[in-house]
Amino acid sequence: MKNFEVAFIFSDIANILEIKGENFFKVRAYRRAAHAISNLPEDLQDIVEENRIEEVEGIGKALSEKIREILSTGTCKLYEDLKKEFPRDIVAMLRIPGLGAKKIKIIYDALHISSIDELEQAAVSHRLRTLPGMGVKTELAILKGIRMLRGEAGKTLLPTALALAEDIVSMLTTMPEVEEIDIAGSLRRRKELIGDIDILASSNKPDDVIEGFLRLPGVNEILAKGSTKASVRLDLGIQVDLRVVEPCLFHCALQYFTGSKEHNAKLRSIFQQKGFKLNEYGIYKENSGEAFFPRSEGEIYNFLKMQYIAPELREDRGELEAAMQGNLPVLLERQDIKGDLHIHTDWSDGNNSIEAIAAAAKSMGYEYIAITDHSKSLKIAGGLDEKRLREQMEVIKKLNSEIEGLRILSGIEVDILSNEIMDFDDEILSKLDVVVASIHSGFKQDREKLTRRIIAACENPHVDIIAHPTGRMLGKREPYDVDMDLIMKAAARTNTILEINSSPDRLDLNDMMARRAKDMGVKIAINTDAHEKEGLKDMRFGVWNARRAWLEKDNVINTRPLNMLIKELNGR
Repeated sequence: MKNFEVAFIFSDIANILEIKGENFFKVRAYRRAAHAISNLPEDLQDIVEENRIEEVEGIGKALSEKIREILSTGTCKLYEDLKKEFPRDIVAMLRIPGLGAKKIKIIYDALHISSIDELEQAAVSHRLRTLPGMGVKTELAILKGIRMLRGEAGKTLLPTALALAEDIVSMLTTMPEVEEIDIAGSLRRRKELIGDIDILASSNKPDDVIEGFLRLPGVNEILAKGSTKASVRLDLGIQVDLRVVEPCLFHCALQYFTGSKEHNAKLRSIFQQKGFKLNEYGIYKENSGEAFFPRSEGEIYNFLKMQYIAPELREDRGELEAAMQGNLPVLLERQDIKGDLHIHTDWSDGNNSIEAIAAAAKSMGYEYIAITDHSKSLKIAGGLDEKRLREQMEVIKKLNSEIEGLRILSGIEVDILSNEIMDFDDEILSKLDVVVASIHSGFKQDREKLTRRIIAACENPHVDIIAHPTGRMLGKREPYDVDMDLIMKAAARTNTILEINSSPDRLDLNDMMARRAKDMGVKIAINTDAHEKEGLKDMRFGVWNARRAWLEKDNVINTRPLNMLIKELNGR
């Protein structure tokens, strides 16, 4: 057995024990053991045969006996007993964002639900909200998590595909036969929706790598198998394609299989114009056949004296022409972000306190955050009225006197009402540090009416940011019928900021619109719209979207240090 197979069994045991409600330390012991085994630099079988297994950190006598049992039989009694106690599909529920083991156990005990399909049906029919410790918010959060997990028809949302791909890469990396490995395809280009997952590896023993891949946990069906390529379908229905190439071919193959097809076709034509042939097997002189094997992707682009093109830009949208002229943008990086300006707390429909959000933001190295709970008209989300908003402002003021190294900005996500006015009057909006405006109702109004509502918000002197401007929800809701060209012109004229919402089921503005906004001189804020502290980590998805839009640090308002941010917001 391979290291990753033993690690998977231990990880699965930990998951089932957690759902069962077993002792925290027992669960942690199996998780730590799984992590240690998956990161071993040598074969676990060799370590056991040499009686060195208990030298591995986190592996004691009891766990070492189970490791020997697994290596000998392919499983262990504890694992088989646990699988009889809980249906296997119940563990898949742990992949649903925001759904933990305790809630899964409550749902299973009360409703005997053991699959994601059954869970979705229960949420749609409002049976979850009646369970202890749950309610409407939990039910809606579970539905949102399931949608995020599945994506829209035939496609998978970026975070789901990325998590699966990273798990596969991590497991295959433990194989000594694998020399280099990376994610390729549209996932490497960070597209918002992913079809198949593409993974590329290099090895001198491709058959061994293919066999290891086919034995990976979660493989439901083998679709194709060859000496250098295999395709499988995972339990979640996603297809994964693995290609294995010789080590000297890895970087040309990585560039080729990253795509896009349009980018590659144009790049090949440029090579041909220079007398060379480029494909996944290398670079060749057309007249002599002399071969070159680049040691990095950068060398492929540098071969033609052009700048390296980041994967996010490889869509044939002018990046090759810009690279040849040395005019590629200096793309935004995650570490450029100084704070998050759209966050919800348990004052409205969030799950965490202001203090908990602040602590999480501080741990991420942020200089500031803005608390922007919903306004009063959004009653389903517990929107704040004027009295509660003023109370929150006082709480934030007090916290700012107690917390060092982070500034909490007072704010609101104010509804743009159907009559084109804001949900709060100017008097109270003027007292806030950040005002985010958005539409949450009247989605089916005509194009002119919806556009006027957003332009009215841009023209309000106290509105700083328009949140999720097109209102789309990937896999759930199409964008509003709005004239984004008119809205961007209004934003440029009024110096209003447009948001890239980092929630991976929104990513709104999308990459094409965000690039259009940049070209029109509109400033962008990249925010998470987080409703729990873990949601703050979604910032990376917004940054990737911004990179696909060619955005640089200067285009994004929340790359500013606090003093400059306040100055720009006040200067509107």
